[in-house]
Amino acid sequence: MTDLKLLSLDEEDLAILSAHLQDAVFKPVDADYSAKTGVFSIAVNRFVWEKAGERGGIFRRKKSFERRRAVLSVKRVRSVRSIGFTRGDREQVLNLLAVTFTRTGDGPEGRLDLVCADDATIALDVECIELQLADTGGAWETTSRPRHPGA
Repeated sequence: MTDLKLLSLDEEDLAILSAHLQDAVFKPVDADYSAKTGVFSIAVNRFVWEKAGERGGIFRRKKSFERRRAVLSVKRVRSVRSIGFTRGDREQVLNLLAVTFTRTGDGPEGRLDLVCADDATIALDVECIELQLADTGGAWETTSRPRHPGA
């Protein structure tokens, strides 16, 4: 499988990027924001949903899945807020459920929310939608597939 590289410049692109990030896990300390450059980035271990439907090898007893190391970068960020978790907690692991956008005016500005399990959110006030998701290497096998209530 080739490394995933996605660019999101509108809400339609964002829905696709969000689907690829569903069930990514990360520690808040892996997030970085530079007010000077207006760039927010976070390193995550994303679940490779696009490969989850493939069958495992012929000799495998359990279906195997994959996680990959990836980086999400958001440009044109004005401010960042954390809701429902402590940013400095080096042991806490968050499970990303979705990336959503809410327009705040007539123009392209708005709020991007990295919505996580257990009511945790990273809220980014942005000038417009401009995100990039890229696998950075480091893939590994897992037998655990994320499960959601009602699924």
